[in-house]
Amino acid sequence: MKAQPDADKTLNMILSRLDDMKAEETVTIDLRGKSAFSDYMIVTTGRANRHVGAIAENVTKALKETGIKNIHVEGLPNCDWVLIDSGDVVVHVFRPEVREFYNLERLWAQNPAAAAI
Repeated sequence: MKAQPDADKTLNMILSRLDDMKAEETVTIDLRGKSAFSDYMIVTTGRANRHVGAIAENVTKALKETGIKNIHVEGLPNCDWVLIDSGDVVVHVFRPEVREFYNLERLWAQNPAAAAI
């Protein structure tokens, strides 16, 4: 049984896979000290539904190969927005229009405590 890699190793592996898959406009948000649920959030874009699905499947496969257990994936059937939760790193893969609509980067750039009020 493989040991679970640390958050920085997981982050770097995911970023490498996103680059390999030609994901666009990838943004990494450091959540350490801001959130109890994860250390990093990655927001990235695929050009179309098929590209979003291929990116998500590739990242999920890499996480499993690295020995990460309990990966949670949502949105794969439609591929407008796929969420991959590996514990330490959460990845959001969007189609361009969906990413623009939800604008997660803006939400997390603000003070999360103030946004909850």
